[in-house]
Amino acid sequence: MSIKFHAESGLFHLQTRSMSYMFQALEGFPAHVYWGRKISEGSAERLLQRVERASFSPNPVPADRSISLDTLPQEYPGYGSSDFRSPAYAVQHANGTTVTELLYVSHAIQAGKPALAGLPAVYAERADEAETLIVTLEDKPSGLKVELSYTVFEAFDAVIRSARLINAGDDVLQLTRALSFSVDLPHDRFELLQLSGSWARERYVHKRALTPGIQAIESRRGSSSHNNNPFFALLSDGATEDHGDVYGFSLVYSGSFAGGVEVDQFHTSRAYMGINPFDFSWRLEAGESFQTPEAVMVFSHEGLGAMSRTYHELYLTRLCRGAFRDAIRPILVNNWEATYFDFNADKIEAIAKAGSELGIELFVLDDGWFGRRDSDNSSLGDWIVDKNKLPNGLEDLAERVRNHGLEFGLWFEPEMVSPDSDLYRAHPDWCLHVPGRRRSEGRQQLILDLSRADVQAYIMESVSSILASAPITYVKWDMNRNMSEIGSALLPANRQRETAHRYMLGLYNVLEQITSAFPKVLFESCSGGGGRFDPGMLYYMPQTWTSDNSDAVSRLKIQYGTSIVYPVSAMGAHVSAVPNHQVHRNTPLKTRGDVAMSGNFGYELDLTQFTDAEKEEVKRQVEQVKEVRGLVQYGSFHRLLSPFEGNETAWMFVSPDRREALVVHVVVLNEAHAPLGRLKLKGLNADFRYERIGTDDIAGGDELMYAGVAKERADGDYFSTVYRFRAK
Repeated sequence: MSIKFHAESGLFHLQTRSMSYMFQALEGFPAHVYWGRKISEGSAERLLQRVERASFSPNPVPADRSISLDTLPQEYPGYGSSDFRSPAYAVQHANGTTVTELLYVSHAIQAGKPALAGLPAVYAERADEAETLIVTLEDKPSGLKVELSYTVFEAFDAVIRSARLINAGDDVLQLTRALSFSVDLPHDRFELLQLSGSWARERYVHKRALTPGIQAIESRRGSSSHNNNPFFALLSDGATEDHGDVYGFSLVYSGSFAGGVEVDQFHTSRAYMGINPFDFSWRLEAGESFQTPEAVMVFSHEGLGAMSRTYHELYLTRLCRGAFRDAIRPILVNNWEATYFDFNADKIEAIAKAGSELGIELFVLDDGWFGRRDSDNSSLGDWIVDKNKLPNGLEDLAERVRNHGLEFGLWFEPEMVSPDSDLYRAHPDWCLHVPGRRRSEGRQQLILDLSRADVQAYIMESVSSILASAPITYVKWDMNRNMSEIGSALLPANRQRETAHRYMLGLYNVLEQITSAFPKVLFESCSGGGGRFDPGMLYYMPQTWTSDNSDAVSRLKIQYGTSIVYPVSAMGAHVSAVPNHQVHRNTPLKTRGDVAMSGNFGYELDLTQFTDAEKEEVKRQVEQVKEVRGLVQYGSFHRLLSPFEGNETAWMFVSPDRREALVVHVVVLNEAHAPLGRLKLKGLNADFRYERIGTDDIAGGDELMYAGVAKERADGDYFSTVYRFRAK
C-alpha cells in the first residue's frame, strides 16, 4: 500500500518506489514531518523536532509550549494566528477580518486519482497504480473547510497536491490567496533553480543559493509566460546532474502564477506555488467551493537528471492524452518564415511538392489564410477563408497538398480579436476591457473574454466549423499577447478580480471540447513560441512550439532548459533559413538538423529555394529522423554537457531496453589546437557491447560510460556530431 495512516500518532506516510512523504496531525495542526529518500517506518517523535522558541513566536497550545505555528513545519499554513511566514491561503470574512486556523477533521484514502473539475491534471489509467489521500481541515468559527489532496504513484517519486476550499458556513467568504501547496523543509542549504527568460530566449537555467527572506518567481501576465516558467527546483548542497537530493515543483496551470521559497529566522525553507495572489480574489457564497490547480512535487536522490526523467515519464504517460500521446509525430514543413502573409494556393502547393520529394509528411499553413489578413493588423476572430488568396477554399488546398502525399495542418489564434474585424464590430464588449479605460493593443489585437460562455461558444463553433470543412490533421493553436485591462462585461463588481482565472477555466473548457470533438487531429500549442509552455497546456495538446527563435545555437540553451522538466516529445523543433530571422546567425544546415532532431522535427523555410546539395542534406536528415524519432520521443533523456557552463553542449537518448542510443554533441565556436576530449555517456547497460553505427567500432557499455567516446574534432564554428549506438 502506498499510503499508510497511524491512528495512534496521527501520522500519514506516503510511499513510492524510492521516496517517503510524511506529515502528522499534531494537536489538530497538519505538521510536515519528512520528505526524502524512502524509509520503512519513521516516527514523528524522532523526525519532528519540537523546541520552545522565543516569546515572539506565540504558542497556540498553552499546555505545550514546544508548539508554535511560527516554527512548526506545516502542510497548508494560514496567517493571523501566530504563523508570520507566507501563508498557503488567505480569507476575508464578512466582518472584514482575516484570521483563520485550520485543524484536522477527517481523512479518506482511495484507490486511483480523481479528476479535478474544469482543470487539467495528472491522471491514473488504473485504480491500482495510484492512491489518493484527502485530508479535511476546518476553521470552525467561519465554516471554512479545506480538502487537501495528495496522490502518489508507485512508479513515480512524486506527490501530486491540490486544495479545495469550501464555504460550509452561512456568510460570504472572500479568498485572497489559494495556493496549490506549501511544504516546509528543515534547512536552507539549497540552490534554487528556475527557468526564466523572454520571448525568443525562453527557459534559460538560473541558479542561486537561498538566503534569508523570499526568493520568488511569478507571472502577472495572464499566462505562464516567456519570463518565468511555473517550475522551480531545490538542489541540496553539492547536488549535481547525477548526484544528490533534488526537490522539483511544477504547477499544472497556464495562467498567472506565483512560486518561491521563504527562508525564515531559523534557516528553514518554506516552498510554495499556485495561482498568483496578485490582483486575485474569489467570492465564495455559502455552499460554494474553489478548486486550486494541482502541483507535481518530485524528489530525486540521484540529482537533477533523475528528477527530469521522472517528470518526463509522468507527463508523457499520465498528463498528455489522446491518440498522439503514444504515436510517432510527423515531420512537417511550416510556411511562416517562407512566405509570411504573402502566399497563394500555387505557392503553398509548390512548397508541399518540394516537401514530398524530400520525404516530409505534413504541411502546415500558418497565419494569413482568413478574413483580410495581409498583415497582423486585422481579421483575428473572422475565421472565414480569404478567397482572394485561396479562391477554392481550404478543402481544395488540402486536397492539392494531400495529392503530393502530405497531410494538411492549419494555424489558428482563436483567443484573440482584431479591432479591425467583423467580430469586433459586432461584439465590442467581447474582449477583456474596463469601462472608461483605454483598450491597450498588443500586436494590434485584443484578447477575447473567455470567462464568458457566449465567447467560448463562438470559438468552439467557428474553429470546429473550419476543422470539419477540410481534411485537417494538425492544428497550431497560437496566443500572441499578455493580458491588460483585465475585466469582464458580464461579471459584477465584487467578482472582477476573478476574471483572469475564469478566463483560464473558459480556455480549458474550449480546449477540452474541441480536442475531444477532433481526436484524430494533432494539436500543438504556441504563444509567441514558448510563452505558454506549461503542464496545463500539455494536458490538451501533447506538444508545444518551443520558441519562435529557431536558431540552432540559441536552441541549445532553450531546449536544454526546457528539458529540465518537460519531455522531448513535447518540444517542437524546426530547421529554419539562414541568416536566421531572429538573431541573423549563419549556421550549417547539418547543425540545424542535428539540433532540431532532438524534438518534434520539422522545417520552417522555403523548400523550393534549396540547392541540389541542400536537398541531398535534407533527404539525409529526414531519413535519419525517421529512423530515430521513436527513440527521441520515447527514450530516456540524459544531459551530458550544459550550454550554460561552456562552449559545448551534449545530450543523449537511450531506448527503454537500453539497446539503442543517440548522442548529439555541438561545439559553438571552434578553437585553434583545442584540447582533445571524451564524452562520458549515460544510461547504457554496462554489460552490453555497443556498435557505433556507421563505423567498425565496438565498445562495452562500461567503457562508453566510464571512459567515454572520443569527441569529433570541430572543423569550424557551429560544429555538430551525431553518434548512434546499437547493442550487438
